[in-house]
Amino acid sequence: MKKILIGITGGIGSGKTVVSDIFRVKGIPVYDADKESKHLIVSDDTLKSKLTQLLGDEIYFADGSLNRNLMANKIFHDKDLITQVNQIIHPAVGRDFALWAEKQDSSIVATECALLFESGLNKITNYSIMVYAPLSIRIQRAMQRDNATHEQIVARIKNQMDDEKKKDLANFVITNDNQSAILPQINQLLSDLTHRLHK
Repeated sequence: MKKILIGITGGIGSGKTVVSDIFRVKGIPVYDADKESKHLIVSDDTLKSKLTQLLGDEIYFADGSLNRNLMANKIFHDKDLITQVNQIIHPAVGRDFALWAEKQDSSIVATECALLFESGLNKITNYSIMVYAPLSIRIQRAMQRDNATHEQIVARIKNQMDDEKKKDLANFVITNDNQSAILPQINQLLSDLTHRLHK
């Protein structure tokens, strides 16, 4: 079966999960890269071995679960270490997504991934969708969702790739600004993808 793989991305509070949920309702399987990476960190032996070699055995508890606080403390202020950790985790997530996509019956399959371009997962997908919302709306949404302060959300946003850059890299943009209806945009997008599938 010919398949189209799409990546759904967007900054904090952009509404990419809402878009992913609509895709699921429309029968399109969506792989949650963030959730699956957390699962792989504790279930993939090769990944665990590489992480313990880099960060030490103590980053895993005796029961095999990840000592997230210790890992965060080790890499928080060390950009080189963050890069090395990402170079271990991102390819493993990419392989897992590719295997998962193969098993799906749908001809259109998606992944929701906040770091789609940064992780290189976009190289596996055929098309990328950027969910876009103005910064002020994103901050407001994220503050409400995470019960966080304005400063905390702004600090997290600064660690992500700039939205304008993501827009330039993406094949499609869905605007989620509390004014533009999302559903017609998704319907148009899926119609376009289905057309490309049958070319």
